[in-house]
Amino acid sequence: MSVFGCLIVLFLLFLYLWKNERPRGFPPGPWRLPLLGNLLYFSKKDPLKELDQVRKKYGPVFSLYFGRTPVVFTHGFPSAKEVLVTKGTEFAGRAEIPIIDAITNKKGILTLRYGEIWKEQRRFSLMLLRNFGMGKKSMEEKILEEASYLIQVFMENISMPFDPYEFVNTAVINIISTILFGKRFEYDNSFLTTLLDEIHRGSKVTAGPWGLLYNEMPLLRSLPLPHQTVLATAKKVDVFIKKEVEEHKATMIPGEPRDFADAYLEEMQKPEKNGSSFEEGQLEILLSDQLVAGTETTSATLQWGFLYLVAFPEIQEKCWKEIDTVLGNKASLKYKDREKLPYTNAVIHEIQRVSNVVPLGLPHAPIKDVQLFGYKIPKDTTVFVNIQSAHRDESQWKFPNEFNPSNFLNEEGEFVKPEAFLAFSAGPRVCIGENLARMELFLFFTNILRNFQLSWPDKSQTPDFTPHFAVTQSPSHFKVLLKCRQPCE
Repeated sequence: MSVFGCLIVLFLLFLYLWKNERPRGFPPGPWRLPLLGNLLYFSKKDPLKELDQVRKKYGPVFSLYFGRTPVVFTHGFPSAKEVLVTKGTEFAGRAEIPIIDAITNKKGILTLRYGEIWKEQRRFSLMLLRNFGMGKKSMEEKILEEASYLIQVFMENISMPFDPYEFVNTAVINIISTILFGKRFEYDNSFLTTLLDEIHRGSKVTAGPWGLLYNEMPLLRSLPLPHQTVLATAKKVDVFIKKEVEEHKATMIPGEPRDFADAYLEEMQKPEKNGSSFEEGQLEILLSDQLVAGTETTSATLQWGFLYLVAFPEIQEKCWKEIDTVLGNKASLKYKDREKLPYTNAVIHEIQRVSNVVPLGLPHAPIKDVQLFGYKIPKDTTVFVNIQSAHRDESQWKFPNEFNPSNFLNEEGEFVKPEAFLAFSAGPRVCIGENLARMELFLFFTNILRNFQLSWPDKSQTPDFTPHFAVTQSPSHFKVLLKCRQPCE
């Protein structure tokens, strides 16, 4: 190689090393590859363990590169609290995520950028969710009714081990569907079953290397790669939602809204809303957001719950005895009964803590340049809050690395919820369906435990608690064996 060639190589190497330096004051992080950055961390089976290793070297606030894009991660509860609560408004923005923006067209609530439109849409959506039952007795009755359907379908499968996945999915989607569309689905609805399964698989792709490559390399977006399955599923959901909206437009009666869709359509027709953010495209993404997010998270939590209950039969029995003592001759438990069931309530919360269904939440972004633990975070930087690390923070939990309901009980056996419990996030971007999800989890769990003893059918192997990393983290499919606690009909 000539002297000139050597100089060119040295210059390019210098340029790369210079470009590889993080901006002054930015959180530290590991060396990154050209073009890919640190994307290989997310090609591993358990990226969250990789993040734990990075934290050990760089501290509770560090950075990685998704391709050429710098991304900040928090680790542990103090830094999570700083982003979500202490500086919640400053970090209430949403970063641009091309694969998500391609699906939502930057509408809805979950990924809508912080501002007056987001505030208006969130406020109105919360009002509608409350009006149509969320947190009310009427919703409690709907959940109890759906629980009875779920128990019946479990009864039909009681003679042999079975996979509860599809049944649980349908039960959960029926709750949010009654609020959004005023309708429920039968448990043998093959279209719904297939769609929910595709949504679940799409969640894995979105959070994995193919989704991240889509975000960073525009030239790849039109190629027939795995990310196309995510976009194809999104189109199916869109067709389903549009059909529901059209049916509501054709059958709604002014002044008599039957559900969320009716009420939003009626609001759109008000003269003062002409030209506002209240439009059909926004409604469709709102419905899609709530249908998918509300189903995925609660269904996955119930599946994890079954897995932990069969793995810890002594905990399951203690829950049943507490439920049986409180229930007495009553037909079913009510949501208010959770105050009389501290141990069972603690078990439900412990399932949420250890399962970490949404381990990294949705990425935040500062709405202006901001300081985080002494580091400079520029406006619009993508910031991931590691919820799982907060749920395993040794400074916050009595038993951070084991499944133990005592994490939510004081010395007197009373239920307590530590500040570090972030299953629904916290601050301005806290989950709008939190109250509904809490009610669902309590009523589904207690009614199932009251009726059945759950056991692990395959004594040759133990339950597999290895999570499948995704936007919504779930266990592998498994089978349970049920035994009636009440006389089987």
